[in-house]
Amino acid sequence: MQIGFIGLGSMGSAMAINLAKAGHDVRAWNRSKVAQETVPGVTLVEIPADAFQADAVFTMLSDDPVIREVILDAGLLASAQPGLTHVVTSTISVAFAREMALRHDEAGLGYVSAPVLGRPNVAARGELNILAAGKAAAIAAIEPLLTPLGKKVWKLGETPAQANAAKLACNMMIAMAIEAMAEGVVLTESVGLDREAFFKLILGTLFSGRAYESYSTQITRRSFEPGFTARLALKDMTLATQASNEIGRTLPMLEAVRAGLSRAVVAGLGEKDWSIMADMTVHGDHAGGRPR
Repeated sequence: MQIGFIGLGSMGSAMAINLAKAGHDVRAWNRSKVAQETVPGVTLVEIPADAFQADAVFTMLSDDPVIREVILDAGLLASAQPGLTHVVTSTISVAFAREMALRHDEAGLGYVSAPVLGRPNVAARGELNILAAGKAAAIAAIEPLLTPLGKKVWKLGETPAQANAAKLACNMMIAMAIEAMAEGVVLTESVGLDREAFFKLILGTLFSGRAYESYSTQITRRSFEPGFTARLALKDMTLATQASNEIGRTLPMLEAVRAGLSRAVVAGLGEKDWSIMADMTVHGDHAGGRPR
């Protein structure tokens, strides 16, 4: 199948390469220049409109404004190959997902929201969890393409925004888990309990699970090389806040983690892993340091 791909960052490159490895003709465009050798098997095209001349096109762009600029404002929907299905794998706002679904309906194109759970190394292994929502026909058209990308496709409904709300909720809950562990460390270290011992306790009793296992290790080692940056996490927490505001609700824990990430970004730590906010809770002005 001929597939377009727009957005060749660390996640997008891994996904495009896996589609090419699966035997698809992948034609990709990126906003900044990409070396051909970094995306083996993928054909690089000169303009994004070329990627929309395909059976399906994936976009992995950073946020709503960039997608609007590259796709909508440039008129790519009007010039797309008839029958194309567009799969947006980025984390975007609920409101923008609704707009994207409407704009694709008007253009007579398929549209699927398919944000993913997993870091670039997981994407490279083709083991992402894919949260998919959209009309049944649109999902059926692109479902075979998701197999090389993920270990499981979670079909969440026929309204694309359902997948985007789920992704924002997932990221929100991970941020809350990070902050919860940090605040637990503040209490337990105040009486001399080693944080590694405390984390062994919680992992072995109350809070087993991938988020707790992964981020407790980073908090213990004070190692914050980015898998998912604080800057992007703050973007997602802001989108979650916007979604809650749309329905007239305030989510207190969300406000707390958004404030923590904002402090990290303002402190110049925005390109660190988002778990840096735990270090700020525990160490304050000494956040981001190595183990003592």
